[in-house]
Amino acid sequence: MSIAEVVRTAADRYGPAIAIQDNCESRTFTELSDRAHALAGGLHGLGIAAGSRVVVLLGNSAAAVEVDLALAIGGFVRVSLNPRVGRTDWERVVHDCEPDALIVDPRIDGAAEFAARTTTPTVISVGGTSSTGPSVDELATGIAGRAPLPTPEPSSLCALHYSSGTTGIPKGAQRTHANRLASLDAMRAHVLAGTLDGAEPAVFLHAGPVIHTSGLFVLPFLEAGGRQVLLDHVGPAGLIDAVEAHSATHTALVPTVIARLLDFDDDRLSVMRRRMRMLAYAGAPMPVEHVRQAYHRITPNLVQYYGMVEAIPPLTVLTAADHRRGVLENADLLGSVGRTCPGVDIAFRALDDTVLDGEVGELVVTGPAVSPGYHNAGTRTDLGKSHVDGHLHSGDLGYRDPDGYIHLTGRSKDMIITGGYNVYPREVEEAISAIPGVDDVVVVGLPDEVWGQRIVAAYTSGAAERIDGGVVLAESRSRLPDYKRPKAAHRVERLPLTALGKVDRAAATELLDVLVRATS
Repeated sequence: MSIAEVVRTAADRYGPAIAIQDNCESRTFTELSDRAHALAGGLHGLGIAAGSRVVVLLGNSAAAVEVDLALAIGGFVRVSLNPRVGRTDWERVVHDCEPDALIVDPRIDGAAEFAARTTTPTVISVGGTSSTGPSVDELATGIAGRAPLPTPEPSSLCALHYSSGTTGIPKGAQRTHANRLASLDAMRAHVLAGTLDGAEPAVFLHAGPVIHTSGLFVLPFLEAGGRQVLLDHVGPAGLIDAVEAHSATHTALVPTVIARLLDFDDDRLSVMRRRMRMLAYAGAPMPVEHVRQAYHRITPNLVQYYGMVEAIPPLTVLTAADHRRGVLENADLLGSVGRTCPGVDIAFRALDDTVLDGEVGELVVTGPAVSPGYHNAGTRTDLGKSHVDGHLHSGDLGYRDPDGYIHLTGRSKDMIITGGYNVYPREVEEAISAIPGVDDVVVVGLPDEVWGQRIVAAYTSGAAERIDGGVVLAESRSRLPDYKRPKAAHRVERLPLTALGKVDRAAATELLDVLVRATS
């Protein structure tokens, strides 16, 4: 099976039905297949060879899906840029990957200037003609007279996924065609299991960036004949409206967005309770109390999956049935990321590489989802022992409980060492999140001459009577042992977030350092 076969088979089965749509245009399954294959052929016609890196700067749109499929079909290596991070980060990625082509939507803020300044040999525009080169529409006009497209080998690269390195230089995790097809199999069998059959058609709402975790659902929904709706820059209210307008049955969100949905009353959320066959969440741990509220108020059909840039999700899945058990019988389940998917092996290792059983250790992953490594790894000094003989040392810390469920306690680099004790931020965050009136919280360690590090917290409180830091500290005394209690707690209007909606711990540390200094 190849990605091209998935696309062609979907076109044969579901032809005239709508496959993808955004707020401006749509594509049937036949149109999507024809245009993706034509675009792949058009890129080859420009002299761009299979294996070439192609940088993509697009928002959530039908064109973004079309380009993604075309690059996979043609054997190119896709390098997606996040429209929300800005030109400095875009230029760092381009400098590292040295692409042969750039596909860009000049309507994105800063994109036109970025495209005009790039040294990339070929620039292709989306959304009309461009003076810098051909447009996607011009290339996707048929494949008559073009040579047959090569079928990529399973081991060949299909993408570089960039994240920030510890030195601030982005690092590009390699993904192969085999990685992506392994994800397709696992998403179909374990995340979407039993949710695609129904009296009404399945409709997936891409509310998050399709270049990120939401994109994992593109191939499974094509395969199943579901319709996919791409939303660009909508808030929680717009998301609820879109569920109703498009009769959406599935979506995937980061926990911060789910927390914002919980601010709405039950009447406003009723459309999601009626329609959602699956609400998946991933990208960061979600406080147990938020999981419980989402189950009761948004939908009981919750599914959590876990993975990372270096190991394409899902590695583990906490199923809808697990969520029901967690709410009704065993609350500890709600704090886990589920059990491993077949073919995935996760071991827990101490710093000396010994295997731990039931204790906290670093997750070391093997299996078909694991990236073969980083682009330009030979020139990097900040990668440590991330990839060793097919074993991915993830940097995530956690343990496996007696029933096989995996619990994450944090990142090794985020662990706080205070008074000789190891404290994992997540367990402190869970305790503070359970305090009535606290919405979101982040816990970090700041340097301390006596303790080594002191625990401090930033939190948001949207309650009618906003609770102050003194209440948080007092409540923490009854919920945490003394060495895990925060020494300071500061209410903020909002927590700093990354472009993907995760809490930005580095920015939160800087913010808390300023707040602590100002009040000490």
